[in-house]
Amino acid sequence: MTTKMFDRIALIGIGLIGSSIARVIRREGLAGEIIISTRRAETLARAEELGLGDRYEQSAAEAVKDADLVIVSVPVGASGAVAKEIASSLKPGAILTDVGSTKASVIAQMEPYVPSNVHFIPGHPIAGTERSGPDAGFAELFQNRWCILTPLPGSDEAAVAKLADFWTACGSNIDTMDPNHHDMVLAIVSHLPHIIAYNIVGTADDLETVTKSEVIKYSASGFRDFTRLAASDPTMWRDVCLHNKDAILEMLARFSEDLASLQRAIRWGDGDKLFDMFTRTRAVRRSIIEAGQEVDAPDFGRIAVAKPAEASQGRD
Repeated sequence: MTTKMFDRIALIGIGLIGSSIARVIRREGLAGEIIISTRRAETLARAEELGLGDRYEQSAAEAVKDADLVIVSVPVGASGAVAKEIASSLKPGAILTDVGSTKASVIAQMEPYVPSNVHFIPGHPIAGTERSGPDAGFAELFQNRWCILTPLPGSDEAAVAKLADFWTACGSNIDTMDPNHHDMVLAIVSHLPHIIAYNIVGTADDLETVTKSEVIKYSASGFRDFTRLAASDPTMWRDVCLHNKDAILEMLARFSEDLASLQRAIRWGDGDKLFDMFTRTRAVRRSIIEAGQEVDAPDFGRIAVAKPAEASQGRD
């Protein structure tokens, strides 16, 4: 068991990521006490039934009192409201971080409320599934996944190092980035794939409705994988689109240009171009496997790496 790193950790939000953090903190003994807060009484009650924390508070301000580490795990659009609520209750010297998939927007929302004696270090564990809620979490979620920290200029180096050590103890690999660079990278590796998946599944659903075809019944594995991404939490992905708008629009423009080029190759029967493209993109898959971010197994490896009885991995 890992040595205790914090006397008290407060988790604001207890969905997939928050509940997974609670479980790994408990498993590794990273905190003396886990305080859990979420707005909905029924969600908080379920977290208590699952034994995810030691104390449960609907008030985020009450939950963060005397906490050494505060982790905000809410949809990115709610980040500012949470920061405003907890600001006056944060302990001097505490570390405040988040898990949002966009960073520039979260910083713009939260930073104005953070007291100068609190270490605000934005973060993003790149891990997840399409499931949500406190039942969805599992302690192994962060194992061998990346957690990106985006410290602000002048951040306390010791606080950044301690937060990095925390995520390492949770199983993550650590990297640091400029917030805007993070948002551009995530726009292509996470946000755009989800948007495309939502769009393709929506198109298929429209086709099913209009033609009374059997698109859904006879879905091949490719379409099924798109539906997995498109099943992700709609509140979270609405907020991602609204709060990483510029980077997503840039990547959508590039994607549209490449799609037009592919369309021309198909129209003109340019087999060489198609073969070259499919060969190049196939190599990307092999690179991901070699980097340890996926396994070379049937069904994209999800059965091998996901929570038992849940064949899914990789939201963010």
